[in-house]
Amino acid sequence: MSAVEVNGYCDPAFEPVREVFLNNFKTRRENGAAVSLVLNERKVVDLWADWADFKRQKLWQKDTLANIYSATKGITAICAMRLMDEGRLDPDRPVISYWPEFAKKGKRYITVRMLLNHTAGMVGIRKRLPGAAIYDWQKMTTAYARQAPWWPPGTKHGYHAFSFGWLVGEVIRRITGMSVGQYLHREICSPLDLDLHIGLPGKEHARSATMIMLRSPSIHKDALRFAGALITGINGPTGSAFTNPPSIITGVNSRQWRCAEIPSANGQGTARSLAKIYGVLAAGGRQKGVQVLSPSAIDRCCQEEVAGRDEVLKLSTRFGPGFMLNQDNPSGNFGPGRRSFGHPGAGGSIGFADPEAGMGFGYVMNKMDSYILVDPRAKRLIDAAYTCL
Repeated sequence: MSAVEVNGYCDPAFEPVREVFLNNFKTRRENGAAVSLVLNERKVVDLWADWADFKRQKLWQKDTLANIYSATKGITAICAMRLMDEGRLDPDRPVISYWPEFAKKGKRYITVRMLLNHTAGMVGIRKRLPGAAIYDWQKMTTAYARQAPWWPPGTKHGYHAFSFGWLVGEVIRRITGMSVGQYLHREICSPLDLDLHIGLPGKEHARSATMIMLRSPSIHKDALRFAGALITGINGPTGSAFTNPPSIITGVNSRQWRCAEIPSANGQGTARSLAKIYGVLAAGGRQKGVQVLSPSAIDRCCQEEVAGRDEVLKLSTRFGPGFMLNQDNPSGNFGPGRRSFGHPGAGGSIGFADPEAGMGFGYVMNKMDSYILVDPRAKRLIDAAYTCL
């Protein structure tokens, strides 16, 4: 293996994070990645290294974007929480208050909170959809408006892997008249100079890293249990959540995928911007005259709303209003913070805030693995960060 050149900045006090980052390339089969850490609104780590493509011809740059998969959910949840702060969204009102067409097939009493905390039972579509449907907002939201819940809403929870984005996103669209990507850009990213996108403009595609899925997955009990549920129940909640439309698992490097808005799964961003937005929330929610969220809203982000057996992921999970919290499962911890909240993404990416430590953390990569919650590469970086506090 050729020598890995780590670029960027690392405060000397956080040298253990740099060492772990480098070691991930040497021992964890990293291809290209970036990690960033903001502490009390000060950038203390901002590192990137190696390759942004499969053929190893394109180096990872300071502004390389990565698909962050479900870490997008945390960003979408921030948008929803901001609307709550403004008094424009009441999480305990029925979804039909904002989206009347959603009333069909026993969904009149599903609340926005149920969409956010994965208790709505709207995990997937039973009727098989064509691959192109994933890029058609109207087709997907109409399909969910016509879909019956998989279980009585509010009685149990199961990860709304892709549906979260269309369901919460349509509520946001009905309130604001803007898509999630448009609202995110205008209200949060542009004022704070964040390089995060849901619906990436074509002129920016050259900055996107190629996501690499061609590798032998790591064997972990959570992944094995999930794979078994996926294979044996392709038409059940797990299979429908992750394979309908089938293009959910195939289109990530395409122009169509990057241009579309799938607010649960196709965010494009840098580790720096993930760390920065969560760093703002960890420090009280205000920066550059922009109140992203109020302190009371941040308190709500930290609060557990559901916990226990996840009917889709087939393990125990904990959720707040749109955010994953530290899990009882050892492979799902963001660190020791009791009030930490954020979201991991498929393959390994993660962003989270720890208000007790005043810390925002972001990690992105392009060589995917199959861990269900927090990837060990990210976990090692998180652990190293906490040793430096």
